[in-house]
Amino acid sequence: MDTNAELETDWPNLAMTKYEITSRYTSEYNCLAWAVGEDDCWWSPLPEEDYYWPEGVPREHTLQAFVKAYQIYGYEICDSSELEIGFEKIAIYVKVSEEPQHVARQLPSGMWTSKLGRYEDIEHELDGLVGELYGSVRQCMKRALKIK
Repeated sequence: MDTNAELETDWPNLAMTKYEITSRYTSEYNCLAWAVGEDDCWWSPLPEEDYYWPEGVPREHTLQAFVKAYQIYGYEICDSSELEIGFEKIAIYVKVSEEPQHVARQLPSGMWTSKLGRYEDIEHELDGLVGELYGSVRQCMKRALKIK
């Protein structure tokens, strides 16, 4: 997938929002890893898959398990996706089936970054990925930015 038209076919809301492709195709990592800034591993809670999942977190494809996984990385539940100085936020997209499908990370600009499965990373508005594939944002979380 390397054109805007292809992205907009899978995520039609992108066509109505601002977004930009920011990386090349890679299968080295997925959105779950990218949400915490990792670009060298693939995360999955599914027990039959031999991918990374934080130790001590149930290997379940549930919002509760995803929240616990990100809490290990310092995130806490919050009520807003609005930019908050001093914090980094993530947004967990969940389908009607109640299964989490995607996680995006907020950038200092207020825009969001996402790894689209095995495809590219994009910078986008939060609503750009809402739809049939990913569902809608069900939970936001935040952690204090690390001072470098």
